[in-house]
Amino acid sequence: MAKPKEKEPVDIVHQNAIHVETIMKELRHQKLNTEFNINPFKKLHILTDKPMSKITYGKQEEDPAFLRIIHEARLEPIKKYTHPQTEAQEIGWLSSPLLVSDRKDRRLNFPRQNSEITKYMEAAWRLKEQTQNLG
Repeated sequence: MAKPKEKEPVDIVHQNAIHVETIMKELRHQKLNTEFNINPFKKLHILTDKPMSKITYGKQEEDPAFLRIIHEARLEPIKKYTHPQTEAQEIGWLSSPLLVSDRKDRRLNFPRQNSEITKYMEAAWRLKEQTQNLG
């Protein structure tokens, strides 16, 4: 059986050079983010303080940019975009009527009309409802 090789003693200078090179690589690719925002598409749950807490917080100024982002995220798709973004949004995207309804035009408007039979049945149903409610 072969004798296992003995490990050479740890060279601290060599390990330090490897460590410095690794740190330099990390610093080259590092990007520092200093602006943080809340995700406007996630529900925001605000928790109140404990009832017996004596800490009082001063009123903070509202950030108009943050409020604008939150309000824009809550808008309907028709108000956000000029065109539908998905196939499902195409159905009902244009919800305005194609023809303006004119109540006086008899070709397209058929109002309810009462006749002797409908008046009789209306009175009969009313009488039936009254007798059921009393008894």
